[in-house]
Amino acid sequence: MNIYVDFDDCLCETALNFSKLVKEMFGKDVPYEKIGYFDLQKSFSLTKEQYDEMMIEGHRPEVLLSYKETPGASETLNRWIDKGWNVSIITGRPYSAYEPSRLWLDQHGLERVRMYCFNKYGRDSFLKNSAFSLEIEDYKKMKFDYAVEDSPSAFRFFDHMPELKVMVFDRPWNREAEFPNTNYIRCADWKMIEKMVV
Repeated sequence: MNIYVDFDDCLCETALNFSKLVKEMFGKDVPYEKIGYFDLQKSFSLTKEQYDEMMIEGHRPEVLLSYKETPGASETLNRWIDKGWNVSIITGRPYSAYEPSRLWLDQHGLERVRMYCFNKYGRDSFLKNSAFSLEIEDYKKMKFDYAVEDSPSAFRFFDHMPELKVMVFDRPWNREAEFPNTNYIRCADWKMIEKMVV
């Protein structure tokens, strides 16, 4: 069994942290439940400059390491690994966030999972040809049985795997999303995800 797992808002509570950051940095009060779009610039009504500033702050190593784990994430992944399943973290985080992200995984008992930075969202700060960066052509050679993802913007990266079952982690920004087909299942938490992945 090969399983794709997204990092932000699947393994850890990233958007919750950004909601606090925006309030501290710009005085904008947008509670987590009101984050209506995956595009945080739009959700928080930020200028391009403010958005860039927020993203830099939110990706500082000490900030990344402070993100709280989504309840049940590490236990579930470790149970899958104990069964001999392959679990890969495929994150849209920039390569500059690799080291603290890897450390976060290790600190949360996920030393055995592989992690790749994949330029899902066309960001500029990607390091090519490293052991942990994935280009689209490399990613397309990978095959998964299940995926855990929260971002509707990432669904297009599953088109080459028609049999893939996608566990959509329920978040405010994906509640209005139309799912491409019946292989997409909304899941409230890791308990439900674990039940669905068999």
